[in-house]
Amino acid sequence: MGTRTVDETGTGTEADTAHDERAVDATGSADADADADADATETEAEATEDAPESEDRAPSGVGQGAAAVVSAALGLVSLTGSWLGTVAAARETLLGQLETAADAGVATQVKEIYGDAWHTSALWGGLFALTALIVGVAVLARPAFGTPGRTVRAPWITSVAWAGVSLGVIGLLLAVLKYTDVLLGLPATG
Repeated sequence: MGTRTVDETGTGTEADTAHDERAVDATGSADADADADADATETEAEATEDAPESEDRAPSGVGQGAAAVVSAALGLVSLTGSWLGTVAAARETLLGQLETAADAGVATQVKEIYGDAWHTSALWGGLFALTALIVGVAVLARPAFGTPGRTVRAPWITSVAWAGVSLGVIGLLLAVLKYTDVLLGLPATG
């Protein structure tokens, strides 16, 4: 579109020329806006096509981090005791009371009522410690079995996994010592 300075009759004025130029500018800017919108739409479509698929993204390490925290938590539970261990020990105490005769000797009563409960508590602590140890070692060994060059791990994941392994080893050692009566064994009764 061009600007017209003189109308067909040749008697154009400056007011007519200014009015025509404004009309051309308005039409031109409307065309420019439409072109810009079309370019933006094409750019968005290209960006969507070029976006990587969810399969191509690098792993975030969230699963390894969660497993490391679980390992540390299980190791801590193995040291402090768990609800399951407490309930199982209470059940063994009750069974010991029910199965022990009233005229049984003191050594038999202590073993049946308290000894079995102590061993059950140690057994549950050992199971939690062993689980913490296995999960921690699995987190630490995971990069060796991943795709080379694609293993992403935050430094804190390794630290927490080592804490879980350490707590698991300590908990397992304490559980074995409790179960074998080396640590806090039953008192001598006779």
